Amino acid sequence: MTQAPSLTSTSTSAPDTPHGAPQATPYGTLPPASTPSARKPLSLPRLREMHAQGEKITMLTAYDATFAAVADAAGVECILVGDSLGMVCQGLSSTVGVTLETMRHHTECVANGLRRSQGVAWLIGDLPFGTYHESRDQALRSAVTLMQAGAHMVKLEGGGWTADTVRFLVERGIPVCAHLGLTPQTVHALGGYRVQGKTDEAADQLKREAHELQDAGAAMLVLEMVPAILAATLSKTLTRCPTIGIGAGDGTSGQVLVLHDMLGMNLGKMPKFVRNFMDDAHSVRGAMQAYVRAVKDGSFPVNATHAW
Repeated sequence: MTQAPSLTSTSTSAPDTPHGAPQATPYGTLPPASTPSARKPLSLPRLREMHAQGEKITMLTAYDATFAAVADAAGVECILVGDSLGMVCQGLSSTVGVTLETMRHHTECVANGLRRSQGVAWLIGDLPFGTYHESRDQALRSAVTLMQAGAHMVKLEGGGWTADTVRFLVERGIPVCAHLGLTPQTVHALGGYRVQGKTDEAADQLKREAHELQDAGAAMLVLEMVPAILAATLSKTLTRCPTIGIGAGDGTSGQVLVLHDMLGMNLGKMPKFVRNFMDDAHSVRGAMQAYVRAVKDGSFPVNATHAW
């Protein structure tokens, strides 16, 4: 097992240990990320550059310091502290019960993990249900809470009325990731976890809302459970806003999966759009590296298997 560098500069256990050599820690280890010369910290300009050059963007969820550090070391570019933690960590039946304080806590944990490693990844925090719906001012207060906990960007769900909120936040220096298609926070209104944008009318609405969010300043857009052809067509027209797909086919600007799903640790039925990357890996980090390679080279997702 690879051990992490010492976490303190005052240790006297091995004063002659060369700088950067691994040292033991009391309660487990956090792996170092790649060297600075190999990978630079992600930023909005770098994400825009990747989008412009057609390089796929990789994203995974993480909810604690250790998994965040491992993902960072494995080369994952964006880490999402998703409100999916309500289901995979808290055992809730949906994301609706997740609170802002819970999101603040887990965002801080992930940020601490990145600081203990090398902190290359771009960190996104989910605004949970009911924390941005009341007013733009409420959205600002909620976003500030997550940004102060260590997030670089916040994510909110839905289109239409959210464009005004996105613009309000962006004008105040808060990067925003939007989310269309299946929006889990409104799963009860949608009638379940169903593919969105299947009819011409629904597809037109999704396209309209996506462009409104881009025009409002959204710097990234998650497309969840959207037909692959629709997602690919839309992704080509959003020249300033990279799309991150989950169950939306291979035509998006990047991909995201829930960490527990891609490690084969789902407590329920595995969604169609998931691939278990632990099947052929010898470690969690190896599975994450395989995921990054597969997204980058286009071998994941496979439309015939993982999309609609």
